[in-house]
Order: sequence, then C-alpha cells, then structure tokens
Amino acid sequence: MAVSGKKPPPLQELVRAQDRSTFIYLERTHVHRDANAITATDARGTVHIPAATLGALLLGPGTTVSQQAMLLLAESGSTAVWVGEEGVRFYCSGRSLARSSRLLEAQARLVSNQSSRLRVAREVYTMRFPGEDTTGLTMQQLRGKEGTRVRRAYRREADRSGVEWTGRDCNVDDFESSDPVNQALTAANTALYGVVHSVVVALGCTAGLGFVHTGHDRSFVYDIADLYKADITIPLAFDLAALGIGDLGTAARRAVRDRMRGGAFMQQCVRDIRHLLLPDEPEIEADFDDLSADVVQLWDGGARAVASGKSYGMGT
Repeated sequence: MAVSGKKPPPLQELVRAQDRSTFIYLERTHVHRDANAITATDARGTVHIPAATLGALLLGPGTTVSQQAMLLLAESGSTAVWVGEEGVRFYCSGRSLARSSRLLEAQARLVSNQSSRLRVAREVYTMRFPGEDTTGLTMQQLRGKEGTRVRRAYRREADRSGVEWTGRDCNVDDFESSDPVNQALTAANTALYGVVHSVVVALGCTAGLGFVHTGHDRSFVYDIADLYKADITIPLAFDLAALGIGDLGTAARRAVRDRMRGGAFMQQCVRDIRHLLLPDEPEIEADFDDLSADVVQLWDGGARAVASGKSYGMGT
C-alpha cells in the first residue's frame, strides 16, 4: 500500500549534527512553517529560521507550534525540546537524525556491564580533568576528585571575576530565589543541556543510559554536558553576574549561543560521544554514512544478523 504524503529526504542530504547551529530558544511565540523555514511570530513580527541547519529548538512557555512546523523539524533531523520558564524544566523532545542503532547498541552494551561502565566513567573524568590519572579508581574516588576540581573551578572564577561565591544553590521551583551567579549558572546549564540533548538524539543514542549519572531520563545528557561546564557555563555565569545584568536567563542563553557559534562545539560533542561509545573505531569526519543505513535486520543469535522481510519458516 502506498504511503501518502511527501517522502522525507535521504539522511545523507541532511546537515550533519556537528555542522548545525546549536539552539534557538523561543517563548510566547507562534511557531509555523514557510517553505523550508520555521517561522516565529510575536507582537514584534515574524522571524524565519532555517530548519535544516538547526540543532535544537527550545520551546518555552506560551509557544504554539503547528503540525507543519513539527513535520519540517522531523524531516530536517532537528530536535524540538519543550522546556519550562527560564528553561529550568525539561518536558520532552523529538526524534533521531540517525537510522542505524550502532551507537545505541554500543551505549546499551557498555552501560549494562559493570566493568565496561566503570571504564567509560573513568574516561569521562579523564576528559573532564586532563592530567588526572583515573586508572584503577572506584566511582567513590572519582567523585571525590570531581568534587575537589569543581570547587576549585568555582573558586578560580570567583577570584577572577570578583563575584562572591557561597556555593551552588539551584531551586527549579523558584528561579529568582538564587543569587545572580546561581541564576546565570542554572540558565546557562539548561541551554547547554538542550544542545547536548540534540546531539545525543541526533546520533541515535538514548538520553537515559548514563555512565556517571543514573536513574534519570537525561542521565547521559548530564554525563556529556559535564565535560564542558568548566570551560563554558561556569566562566560565563560569573562574567554575567559581575556585569549586574537584570534578565540573567536571557543573557545566559545568548552568551552560551555566542560561545558556541561557529560549529566547533557541535563537532566536539559528536567526537566526544563517539570516542566514549566506540573508542576503538577511527573518527569519521566526512559524514553520517555509518549511521545512515536505513536497514532493518533480524537478530540471529550472538553477533549474527539476517535480512528481514522474508519468511524463515521450516523447509523454506
């Protein structure tokens, strides 16, 4: 039976995750479609956003999205993420850019074995804190080293910026109750989570299977996002707090966007995820060919697979 509607473009024709813009945050806006662009309309007018080059569209309070806009995002391999006020809550997200489950299967295999999970967790900490020898360390020892290094990062930025630091205080139910640097950290980290989530989803991984974090549907997102906080969101938050900006939520999102402009962050995020999940395979810079195969097979036991779409009845 023929399937009605326009056929989605081949995956090879879509813009790679590492070459896309990072994210755009919208609130109190009507989101629709005009040809191959997403349109955002409010009292000030209409803005056109090229869907094919967008990593994540963060939809905040007061947004209304049409079916055609969501269809275009899906066809373009862009991720839609619904978030709450100031972006401090995550509600749901869209589909994957990948068709192959290779990275997903590698992620599930590594996280399901205690030895391999610990090995990946050690590598996560090694990537976060270059020069630290994590060989043979337990998770408890890794957390201890992390705590020391993170506190040192906060203190270093406080001394550099001249902003008083009394500790991390994040209340998602009352954004304004935190001091300016904590407000900026919360907003900046949320933007970072949205971008990382878009890459995780685009690569076909699952956000819920983390190696350091666990028990949450975004555990893997937090694992990957933590790789970049010391270089991106922590310095930005202290800089914004030092400037005495009023609307810290908006300022933090714009600062993260500007920091990621140029595509280098998306490329790094893709490389880091692949390095953690497929450490023995060479980097593939050219395209998504290894993740684009739209082929369904049947498991045949062990590491074997056979073609689907045919009868394997006895005697045939």
